[in-house]
Amino acid sequence: MFSHLERPALPRPGWRQVLADFGPGYAANGLIGFLFSATAPVAIILSVGARGGLSEAELASWIFGVFVVNGLLSILMSGLYRQPLAFFWTIPGTVLVGPALSHLRFAEVIGAFYATGALVLLLGSTGWVKRAMRSVPMPIVMGMVAGVFLRFGLDLVRALHADIAIAGPMVAAFLVLMALPAWGRRLPPIIGALLVGGVATAALGRFDPATLGALELAQPVVQMPQWSWAAMVELVVPLAITVLVVQNGQGVAVLKAAGHEPPVDAITVACGVGALAGALVGSVSSCLAGPTNAIISSSGQRHRQYTAGIFTGLLAIAFGLLSPAFTRLMLHAPQAFIMVLAGLAMLRVLQAAFAASFKDRFTLGALVALLVTVADLGLFGIGAAFWGLVAGFAVSWLLERGDFRVG
Repeated sequence: MFSHLERPALPRPGWRQVLADFGPGYAANGLIGFLFSATAPVAIILSVGARGGLSEAELASWIFGVFVVNGLLSILMSGLYRQPLAFFWTIPGTVLVGPALSHLRFAEVIGAFYATGALVLLLGSTGWVKRAMRSVPMPIVMGMVAGVFLRFGLDLVRALHADIAIAGPMVAAFLVLMALPAWGRRLPPIIGALLVGGVATAALGRFDPATLGALELAQPVVQMPQWSWAAMVELVVPLAITVLVVQNGQGVAVLKAAGHEPPVDAITVACGVGALAGALVGSVSSCLAGPTNAIISSSGQRHRQYTAGIFTGLLAIAFGLLSPAFTRLMLHAPQAFIMVLAGLAMLRVLQAAFAASFKDRFTLGALVALLVTVADLGLFGIGAAFWGLVAGFAVSWLLERGDFRVG
């Protein structure tokens, strides 16, 4: 069943070889890649989880899972294939969970996480993943994704209106670093916004350091799944699509552009295993991280870039082990701080989602998927994101039949 998986082109390096290939440039890229995932994407988890009524312990456990499990995957896969293969979690999938938590119990969502992991593992182990990715109308999927992401863009605007003292400097710092690429390469815009927001929060006396408490190791909350047809129908297929098509597709494209040959089937199997392990502690599905892999493969000798992936994985594990303190820190920050950080992180992703939705084919289906998702009206206990996909596909099948033949 696993015989078709790609075999490593080079022998697995020993630790002496890894240390010889490592260097300051790869450490810097690994650190920046890690910081990208440890800032705004964490804010998205906290935003989604807090709205869904999850406790601080459950949120810390979720963060523990996505960092420790995916840190281990990053170390294993980067070392095994000697390529920069950094794994984190599906941000679109995390956002999809938000509306689901408004009418599903977290245990039901956990059940969907397990089912998604099993489906992804099946597709990777049988070699069906490439065929499945080709059969999905990407514009319709991205229309649904744009509808889900739109809330984060609107929250960014609302934060500017409600708390300009915190939100204004953060947005200004982000725009300046985006407008000056030379500065932005040294300090990624989202990290600049985080630092400026932290300074503004402290200067205004809006944060009490006593709330942070002492550093403590994570105590993961083992989550028992509850099997629900409503959760399966609403979440499993959309979550699998976000992992395989939206996230892994981006990650593979980034690495190919950098001159690597990422092992697609092996990556899919790793994502399935990571999703099953993460679900145990309440974490959303694993994926190949596009932006992080773009960062760690951006410079240096190609055959040494795998060390940046290993370093990113080590940092992720350390962060996950200390997740209670970081979770507490973020939860006690002003609401505008989280809203702006999450909104800025989604800005380019939202732009790309709209561009992919209305570029050429399936444009009407993509629009219908967007509208149904934004309306956020469930049916039969199943959330709007699923019905957005169904409605978009149905409209395209009726009115854009030629686009299926072109594909």
